[in-house]
Amino acid sequence: MLFNSYIFIFIFLPVALLGWYGLNRYGKYKLASLFLAGMSLWFYGYFNVSYLAIILCSIGMNYGLSYLLTKIPQSEQNLRKQSFDSKTALPILNRLGLLAGIILNLGILFYFKYYDFFIENINLAFHTDFNLKHILLPLGISFFTFQQLSFIIDRALGRCEHYSFLNYLTFVTFFPQLIAGPIVLYKEIIPQFEDDSRRKFSADFFARGIYLFILGLAKKVLLADTFGLMANYGFAQTFSLDSISTVFVILAYTFELYFDFSGYSDMAIGLGRMFHIELPINFDSPYRSCSMKEFWQRWHITLSRFFVTYVYIPLGGSKKGKARMLLNTFIIFLLSGLWHGAAWTYVAWGAMQGLLVVWDNLGIIGIQGRKEKRPSRFHIPAWLGWIFTFSLFNLSLFFFRSESMLGALQLFKNLFSGKYTGKIYEVAAQLDISEIYVIRQALDIVAPSIVNHVYLIFMFLLFALAFFLIFRRNAYERATYNELTSKRCWGICILFVWCVISLSQVSTFLYFNF
Repeated sequence: MLFNSYIFIFIFLPVALLGWYGLNRYGKYKLASLFLAGMSLWFYGYFNVSYLAIILCSIGMNYGLSYLLTKIPQSEQNLRKQSFDSKTALPILNRLGLLAGIILNLGILFYFKYYDFFIENINLAFHTDFNLKHILLPLGISFFTFQQLSFIIDRALGRCEHYSFLNYLTFVTFFPQLIAGPIVLYKEIIPQFEDDSRRKFSADFFARGIYLFILGLAKKVLLADTFGLMANYGFAQTFSLDSISTVFVILAYTFELYFDFSGYSDMAIGLGRMFHIELPINFDSPYRSCSMKEFWQRWHITLSRFFVTYVYIPLGGSKKGKARMLLNTFIIFLLSGLWHGAAWTYVAWGAMQGLLVVWDNLGIIGIQGRKEKRPSRFHIPAWLGWIFTFSLFNLSLFFFRSESMLGALQLFKNLFSGKYTGKIYEVAAQLDISEIYVIRQALDIVAPSIVNHVYLIFMFLLFALAFFLIFRRNAYERATYNELTSKRCWGICILFVWCVISLSQVSTFLYFNF
């Protein structure tokens, strides 16, 4: 079920809210949690009912392992002081539990997401002919696997307690974050479900949740999907693009990706607030960043947090010398690339991001006016740092979006070819959307020769709007700190109606593919 669909907005969400608050109002707390978990499983199973078996098996496996860890004699107080890089060895049974949790979770993820990729490369390298399974990737498996992996690792290390199955089930399946994040931690969610005050209706939380949800919906429906029209067309025409059209196609994808994923995250947080649950921030205006290191402190924050906590620090972090720190940094970006998809294009994208962050960590060039742990040799203005960061991220998306390495390399070739064939008019013509239908029809009658030029002007205006929005106060800040005046409420109502009218062109979220 999609957030941007009629069935979700007008049927699923009202039923879920009424059931949750209605049961809690009469003190039926356990029944309310069970109801919410059931609704969340309906939400997940709506895509494909067979997915329910996968997620329920994953939940049962991890909860069972957590239960077994409660049977191990241990000093919880001492274990809680342990960390991945601790020189004190874990008791053998805890190490076995830790190993089992990692193998089982990553094993499931490998089978569904990476098996065919692995076999393809084995066949290519050793000239074998193993059959591919062509497994359909279950939605959200990367997200709920990492979510549970963080829990079971911390359980094995004695950092958290064993919870009731109902609390654990609600934690994993809570539908706002189930499909595409944010990747939440048990300590962020379970205590909120255990807090009785969170089960009471809060008008302020609810209103701000609706406000943020609609802003996120507008990002997805009105902006991301519109940019997607140009991006999809452009990448389907990879081998016929000229330099100018390549620039605008990759910019279109850059903004599609941002407004799509940040829009989803805003909707997720907004939905959480409607249920009086606070989810962590996943985006903090990343396109304002002046270095790639800063970019990754702002983009997909919960994924970066996971890799830092459960990969970077266990590898030694920055405690084993600068060279080791740089290598560890590069490794987590390679893994981040592979997490996004089972293809060498994603690995190449991750490697490029890793090299750029490593370059920032070398401290050769700094940004004027920014606090630094270590002084840099040279400093450049913030505006120049922004140009470099934004441009390099766009170039990296050649790998991220392309179907093959050949396609990605062709885009680089197109960009630096210096050719102009007028392809930009075809790209702009993809903006044949309902909002300008009347203008298009009038021009076809009065001045058909300028229709393509009007599309081009509209495209430039759309990009200008996108650049304007990324430097404005973001949706989360607006929904959290702005006073909900009558003017803003009327504006958000108009925006909601506009979005609902546009839902006739429903599309899935990009991160569903990851």
